[in-house]
Amino acid sequence: MVEPGIADITFGRAAPGISVRDIHAAHDFYVGVLGFEKVFENGSPVGFMVLKKGRAEIHLSRTPGHKPSTTNVMHIYVSDVAALYAICESKGVRIIKRLADKDYGQRAFVFADPDGNRIDVGEPSN
Repeated sequence: MVEPGIADITFGRAAPGISVRDIHAAHDFYVGVLGFEKVFENGSPVGFMVLKKGRAEIHLSRTPGHKPSTTNVMHIYVSDVAALYAICESKGVRIIKRLADKDYGQRAFVFADPDGNRIDVGEPSN
């Protein structure tokens, strides 16, 4: 049962926190391959970083002993999933699941960042 009043609360932007062993290598990947922009960093050495592209936001946290999960840590919608897939292939990004039309109404693929974090990318299929 939904708590009284919860239906009246609007949720805004959600930003996944992603653990990485080398925050500078992660920065280079997300900026250089995916076109994100760093908008904030904290710590000396840097231990936390915020990256943005359009409405998407990622919070990177330096975690030296990070072990990647076998599940997706983020799903992101894009306007042209086929173009992004081609860019990822051309840059040698490790593709976990190839681009395909899914039975849930999306065209999607999954890739791994340099730390092995799995990112699911999709757009509504036509």
